[in-house]
Amino acid sequence: MRGRPDDTLAGVDPAALRAAFPVFERLAYLNAGTCGPVPQEAVRAQTQAAEAGARAGRAAAYFEQLQVLRERQRAAYAALVGACPEDIALQTSTSEGIVRVLLGLGLGPGDEILTVADEHPGLLGPLAAARERLGLVVRTAALAELPFHVGPSTRLVACSHVAWTTGALAPTALAEVGREVPVLLDGAQGAGAVPVDAAALGCAFYAAAGQKWLCGPVGTGFLYIAPAWRESLAAVGPTYLALADPASGLDAGPHDDARAHDASALGLEALAGAAAAFVTLAEAGWETVHRRAIGLAGALTEALEGEGRTVVPRGESTLVAWEDPTPEQTSERLAQAGVIVRGLPGGMHLRASVGAWNDEDDLQRLLDGLA
Repeated sequence: MRGRPDDTLAGVDPAALRAAFPVFERLAYLNAGTCGPVPQEAVRAQTQAAEAGARAGRAAAYFEQLQVLRERQRAAYAALVGACPEDIALQTSTSEGIVRVLLGLGLGPGDEILTVADEHPGLLGPLAAARERLGLVVRTAALAELPFHVGPSTRLVACSHVAWTTGALAPTALAEVGREVPVLLDGAQGAGAVPVDAAALGCAFYAAAGQKWLCGPVGTGFLYIAPAWRESLAAVGPTYLALADPASGLDAGPHDDARAHDASALGLEALAGAAAAFVTLAEAGWETVHRRAIGLAGALTEALEGEGRTVVPRGESTLVAWEDPTPEQTSERLAQAGVIVRGLPGGMHLRASVGAWNDEDDLQRLLDGLA
């Protein structure tokens, strides 16, 4: 792959974006599907927030800044998925958003949820718990076939926007399904990695992580709630920040928009890091960041196949998985060579997560390490 032109980020200097992430000073980091690389500006913002709290105490000014950052980040997430701020609930993870949807829809015995058998445990775990506690029926089908398996008892379709094991995209026909049955998309491998237009996807709910392709701290994320489904989703245990008038005691009710589903606590330090990381990527331009990452992932796919490796069928995403007889041993060997990928559990595959911050040298280091 040496010598290929790196022109997939037209108008933006790829080296400048890469230089924002200290990890690339020594590693070929290809693991944003687990946790994205951390920008130096995010480290600086978190440190400043922590030091300010330590020096001045966490009193009125601390919480005023916390509220400012909450609303700033809500607006940033909204813009990323083509929504309004009032459609976004701040969360601590993708799975927290999933749980709030499962518990808030009022599902009961006999109601069916349609999903995919090899979904991420962050989705399957809550589904299994809801099945046991609420008496739901959970039925599975292949991701590409989901729209054709919706039946009269289906009350929710829940699947990944981008499959974590293959990089395949949810079928576009789910947008039609969403007109009648709510669709919950797990956007952990979508938001920040590929373009997301929540309205065009036709989903009622889109849950996403802040620590993966958005490069923020662990413990950040969001849940998009389509306006048409807002009244159908009850607030599960709304706490202080989710209440419209917390001073009203037992008469206090939740906000009348997605804020009713906000996480009970998000620290100023985490929000400062998430905001700074988001700015690092947004300043490069989301359209070009997406295009570059998808283009590099496609180039890696071609190179792996050119070397005779079997790449798992995928979509236009940033994930590339391929067969390996000893994935855990191979990933450990690659890590010793400064190349970070991951083995997928329960199978015989390795996965590379390719971001706009990567370059051709990263991909070549991976190919050399596999040789």
